[in-house]
Amino acid sequence: MLFEGEELVYNVRYGFIDLGQVKVRTVGRVDLPGSLAYDCVANIGSYESVPFVTLRALYQSQVDTGFFARRFYGRSSEGKGSTFSRYFFDYQSNRVIMETGRRDSVVEKRDTVGLSGPLQDGLSLFFLARQQVRSVRRMNIPTLVMEKKVNTFIDFRNERTSVEVEAIGHPVDVVRFDGTAEFVGLFGLTGDFEGWFSNDDARVPIQAKMKVIIGSVTLELMSWKRGGWTPPRARE
Repeated sequence: MLFEGEELVYNVRYGFIDLGQVKVRTVGRVDLPGSLAYDCVANIGSYESVPFVTLRALYQSQVDTGFFARRFYGRSSEGKGSTFSRYFFDYQSNRVIMETGRRDSVVEKRDTVGLSGPLQDGLSLFFLARQQVRSVRRMNIPTLVMEKKVNTFIDFRNERTSVEVEAIGHPVDVVRFDGTAEFVGLFGLTGDFEGWFSNDDARVPIQAKMKVIIGSVTLELMSWKRGGWTPPRARE
């Protein structure tokens, strides 16, 4: 699941309206004391054609090969305002050090959250779900979002099915799961969600549906780069 050089691009759609794109990249390996991690980056942005919405966000995370977060940086802007957050996950001292501000160079607030075990950020959660998608279990996953420790509940059912998306010329063999997020994220994402990941060793997210404050949005894979990977064809 942590494949150096992988790039996955998703279209975000609300009803018949295309809202924006999400691009997730696994940039490279990082040697940390006692472990190996990967630098992962997500860019999120609204389309210029969408009226009354100007959203840009950058997430950077070091994801351990145990699929939990080591470091996180996030920057987002809506209209003219912008904010940033930095998290340092200090597992030896059982704490997370958080820095936030309105400009990247000026830290306006520092805080600490206690740890009792591995903790996810929004980006490492993306990879943990890929690692667990074929399991049959319900997980309560502690997640740090917007400087708050919250819960993400996911039911992994190993439910094999198929989906069709515009960028892929055949039905895709996938595994479905669903869950609930106890937080509000970008685009107003909150509450129930479901996802369909490719039924192969890569476990690439193909499609996801998530509730937002005003309804629901759909994310669909629109392009990919992953060392010769081809979306698996669904059974007849």
